[in-house]
Formats: sequence, C-alpha cells, structure tokens
Amino acid sequence: MNGNFYQNPTFPTNQTIPNQTLTSPPGNISSQSTLPMEQSYIENILRLNKGKRVNVYYTYPDSNEWRDKVYQGIIEEAGRDHLVLSDPNTGNWYLLRMIYLDYVEFMERINYSHDYSEKNF
Repeated sequence: MNGNFYQNPTFPTNQTIPNQTLTSPPGNISSQSTLPMEQSYIENILRLNKGKRVNVYYTYPDSNEWRDKVYQGIIEEAGRDHLVLSDPNTGNWYLLRMIYLDYVEFMERINYSHDYSEKNF
C-alpha cells in the first residue's frame, strides 16, 4: 500500500490538520452470531438472520413501472450496500441495493443483537 496515503495534508497557509483516527468498516464478520463491537447496521442484523425467509419491500422512486416492489426469498448474504436473496419457489436469485430498501418482514423469529448480547424477538 501507499505509505504516504494517510499523511497530514498541507494547505497553502502551511497549516496542517491533526491526525484523525480511522476505523475499519464492518465487513469481515467471522461468525453469524456476532456483530462488530462498534456498530449495529441493518446489514449486520440481516447477517444474523442468514437463511431465514423474508419479504423485503423496496421503493424505486425514479420508476413508474417498478415504483414499489416486494421480493420474497431467503437471506443468502448481506453487505454494506446490497442484499442477496434466493427464491426457492422460482429458483431466482436477487442482488438488491440497500439504498432502495424500505423494510424487511421476517416469516419467523429473528436473531437480533442489542448491547452486543444476542437476543431473540
């Protein structure tokens, strides 16, 4: 990697900005039953519920034909900006962008971690 990437920038006035602590984003979670200690995002909750049947509700604001859409399937993967569902009834797989996600309806009890201790609701 570039060793010069995180240096303090110098501006024409020769003032520098102090170092800021950089944290790595959540992403490489080693277990489905744990969340990163610093964050609890929707993607992490979806990861905790991998393999569960869901209905996911999406709104595409710039489309008249696909304005509101419901996808049914099983959570296969979840990332910071996407969700992967499989539909065993049709054999279809969906790669969906999180930006259009409205909400998720679970067909069974969900795993949820708050205060970093796993609970079921």
